[in-house]
Amino acid sequence: MSTRTATIGSTVGLHARPAAIFVKAASEVQVPVTIATVDGSPVPANSMIAVMALGAKHGDEVILTADGEGADDALDTLAELLARDLDAEASS
Repeated sequence: MSTRTATIGSTVGLHARPAAIFVKAASEVQVPVTIATVDGSPVPANSMIAVMALGAKHGDEVILTADGEGADDALDTLAELLARDLDAEASS
């Protein structure tokens, strides 16, 4: 099992547009991925409702977990995505 810790870079947190971008990316990787706040339970990273329900805000740390072939690459990609300000990028 592989894990990564990422800090939410989007100024609005994992809400609306940034969550949609992240969920789409998580849906496209070849392994199931979960995401959790540091003190919360893991939820499927490919579920928009579950990801938004985390309530992750700008600067919060989240833990990504995956298992299987390609898990490390998938988690690296998703962690890097979360560290960016996705709302600002999508607006440009």
